[in-house]
Amino acid sequence: MGLALTGVPGLTGYAGAAPRPPKPLEPGIPCKEYYELADDIQAIAQLPEFDASRDKSRWDTYEYENPGKKWDGLGPPSQADIDRLEKLEKQPPKSKPIDRVYWTWLKARESNSNAWGDWSHWRDVRLIRNAGNDPRGKAFEKKVIKDHGLTGPEWICQKEVEFKDPDTGKTYRRQLDAYNTKTGQILEIKSNGQPDPKQIPKDIAWSKDKSWRHTSMKYIYAEKQEKSAIDLKEELRRNAGANRVTEYNYRSDKVEKAPSGGVRAKSTNMQPPGRPATTGGGANDLIRESRPNPKSMGEFLNRKNAADPNRLSPRGPGGVDFTTLELRYVGKPVKGKGLDYGFSAKEDPEEKSGWGGKEKAQLISDAFLTWLALTPDKFWVNLNPDEPNRVMDAQFGKTDAGRILLEADLRMKHDFFRTMDPKTDLGKRFWASLPKVDGRPCFAGIRNWIEPKTATVREQDGGIYILDAPLKLKSTPQDFATDPGGERICNPSKAERDQAQQVIDRMIVPEVEKTINTAPQYADLRRVYTARVAAEWIRLQDAKTPTDYRKIINSNDVKAWPLRAPNQNWDKNELFQEYRKIFLNGEFQYDVDTAEGVMVYIVGGVDFSKQPKRDITKTRFTAEHRYLPRQTRTSVKTLTDNAKDNDSNLLLLGGNTTSTDIGGGGDGPGPDPTPTKPGEPTGKPTDKPTTPGPAHSTPPATGGHSGGQNDPDPGGGLAHTGSDTPIGLIAGIAAALAALGGGLIWWKRRRTAAPQ
Repeated sequence: MGLALTGVPGLTGYAGAAPRPPKPLEPGIPCKEYYELADDIQAIAQLPEFDASRDKSRWDTYEYENPGKKWDGLGPPSQADIDRLEKLEKQPPKSKPIDRVYWTWLKARESNSNAWGDWSHWRDVRLIRNAGNDPRGKAFEKKVIKDHGLTGPEWICQKEVEFKDPDTGKTYRRQLDAYNTKTGQILEIKSNGQPDPKQIPKDIAWSKDKSWRHTSMKYIYAEKQEKSAIDLKEELRRNAGANRVTEYNYRSDKVEKAPSGGVRAKSTNMQPPGRPATTGGGANDLIRESRPNPKSMGEFLNRKNAADPNRLSPRGPGGVDFTTLELRYVGKPVKGKGLDYGFSAKEDPEEKSGWGGKEKAQLISDAFLTWLALTPDKFWVNLNPDEPNRVMDAQFGKTDAGRILLEADLRMKHDFFRTMDPKTDLGKRFWASLPKVDGRPCFAGIRNWIEPKTATVREQDGGIYILDAPLKLKSTPQDFATDPGGERICNPSKAERDQAQQVIDRMIVPEVEKTINTAPQYADLRRVYTARVAAEWIRLQDAKTPTDYRKIINSNDVKAWPLRAPNQNWDKNELFQEYRKIFLNGEFQYDVDTAEGVMVYIVGGVDFSKQPKRDITKTRFTAEHRYLPRQTRTSVKTLTDNAKDNDSNLLLLGGNTTSTDIGGGGDGPGPDPTPTKPGEPTGKPTDKPTTPGPAHSTPPATGGHSGGQNDPDPGGGLAHTGSDTPIGLIAGIAAALAALGGGLIWWKRRRTAAPQ
């Protein structure tokens, strides 16, 4: 007689044992009880019956605590630490939390050195990002339940059910975020913009399972839907019918907090020197995760995706094009309270960008602080072949802001004459339109420079929004003393000079100006210019009431913001010699049709001394940028966007110079990292949510020698906020970014053989 095994514990591995019965389905918990919601909770929205999107006026945030974030500033272990910890077979005790983190990384590296050989990759991807998935998901689910008042007894959360796919015969076990027992409505709530790949076949089975045809399913997303979400919705509707599958885009931005303790990552961006790094906020995590170049960023993103196969993470640094990063907001600089600031950047929907964040943010911060430290009489650069000893101020030449202005001057001249290429349609029409002297196209020496176009700013709620800060190209005929040699093609009369300049202004200048305002090679120039606008506003506020920046304003001490790698050895004189070589020898040789046959023409700075104002009223600001103040406040805490439509939409990311993001957790050591299999998230995601400055002087323009005192609003050139009183952005933010020299250009010619 055989041994009866039924009910005998501990024998499940016995060869003759019957299969273990399936675990009973979890009945779920009333949502009000599961999320511990109050009895008198008031709904702020009604769950829509059909497809719907949350109105932009209602966008808001929700908070959660990521237990892994407390280690975002922990650097790699020393070799001595590695040697010591590699000898341990068991994880160190909880009383040594840093050793536990390091030991866990060493085990991950041992199991997959290709994926986790780099400490920072493992820390940012496995230790921090994955640890935030469950608490973020649970926090957004709770928000949806609470905001919509889904607290009646009919709403059950985390209920387990089974769906059977009639085509494959396979039965799936599925945990529902929320289920209405009266109406049969299922809510699938996502804190990102895409479905969980593991859940897709289960939901497809639901759409085919006739025993569930009395139910409906609504997907609720916190972020913009990705293609996988749209594709799934379409497939489910084909199977179940459009009326049973709906979407609800309930836009909410996550704000991630950290427990106390640990080792935190802070930066010195935008903060005065001489104190420990305290800057943090919405931009900090994205910049920390950014890598220096496309290759290293690609490796990081690949590892991030491998560690998050179910795509539970929200949008990250890969979706931020840091090459377009600009400073667009600074808040009220209250002494001891830190400074709110906001960057803008273009979005990469494919999430294949994200590199260069540290470099670009550092450049903006350095430029902002350089503009504060130096007196405006130093804000000039001068590429003039007649003045090799007046290229730029010595102190300004030790900064990246000065380097960028001088390099932009040279680059602009290059682009100006490249645009004249007769092989292009524009170039061909240009040469044909010039006045002819003895049958030859003719124009005089030229001085070109860049200056601010009409800027648009708005002072509101104690801060300033830099809405638009375009640049314009100026060009004028000018002679000079240095002779580049070569045979002059012509000596145009004043009338011919003026006629030629009109052609240049009509055909060449607009094209180059467009390049300056949009092309990647001028992005750094645009970056330092907007930083200059922000810095000048801080000067004005400090003149009224002392701020944290008072000690550095007009100190002329820029040691804290030197030329950064890879430009630490940059020399203004080397650039001047490069310019002089081009000036003497030309840069482009163009074959131009003349009455005598084809002739070879050899051809080849930035002045912010004016800042035209553009008043923008509160009414217009509200109409055109209705949600910008709210979204900017949000960006200080987390990544968001400016809530505008189509191409006007930009990502916003910011911070505060004395930021804190500590959540409500205790003082314990935080999460205990445990070894995981390669590619497996650290925390396995489940279906369960688990003194006033001196007067500002105008910098010398090219060929000039000295500047005089500016009037408060010289030539109507100050930026205006559109409020009742002009903010008086410094004597021409021009003093702003100084006189980037005039490109004095000669041209000469050599005759070629006449066409046969």
